[in-house]
Amino acid sequence: MNILFFGDLVGKPARHAIKKILPSYKEKYKIDLTIANADNLAHGKGVTGNTVKEVLEYGIDVLTCGDHIWDNKKQAVKIIESGEYNFLCPANLPMFNLQKGYQIIEVNKKRILIINLIGRVFFQKYPDCPFRAVDKILEDNENKFDIALVDFHCEATSEKRAFGFYLNSRATVILGTHTHIQTADEEILNDRTAYISDVGMVGPADSILGCRKDIVIEQMLTQIPFKYDLSEDNNILINAVVIEINNQGKAKKIERINEKILV
Repeated sequence: MNILFFGDLVGKPARHAIKKILPSYKEKYKIDLTIANADNLAHGKGVTGNTVKEVLEYGIDVLTCGDHIWDNKKQAVKIIESGEYNFLCPANLPMFNLQKGYQIIEVNKKRILIINLIGRVFFQKYPDCPFRAVDKILEDNENKFDIALVDFHCEATSEKRAFGFYLNSRATVILGTHTHIQTADEEILNDRTAYISDVGMVGPADSILGCRKDIVIEQMLTQIPFKYDLSEDNNILINAVVIEINNQGKAKKIERINEKILV
């Protein structure tokens, strides 16, 4: 089985890029399941019903989220509570129960448990402990899945690494998201668990995390709060990973995708 996971999708540029490249990616990598982090899906901040529906129609199977779920809270809550879409929020956010943060889907007769969690280090929000939350989810779903994949939306590399080693051999895939910068530390832990600290982003390449460079630099010089505005660069950075999993539910390979396309 091959799973394709895209880093944080940043606004309309990412949505257009997904529409353009996803069919060819699925064919090239023989993809069975496609997942993407949607934390920045709606103009770089959170999600809306229309943006979620749009990328799912393009061929994404499951969407995860992160700290920006708060930015369009009413829309996000409506999406989650409707149960209409394969959309997950971090399971350890206190405003939701654990079951909103994971889903079991069947692909090629394999039961895949997809879990979305958020870290605590350097975040201003106060989520519950992700380590205890994932223990509870795995315990509640014992013998109900063949493969477990975790999107750990987290600021600090140290917390991501600790989480990876904590779940080593208990989860099949552990992917960091949130920083929008792809790391080069992909590996297979203990010959069975695929790990990377951050998958990266899909968004304007000539930017700072998808945002206009001048706005971010001005904020750092003046310390005056700014309004997020997407870069207008049409050169889109595509960050993703492809994970190959064998019939025993062990990860055999994790491959980074890091390329640019024009949209």
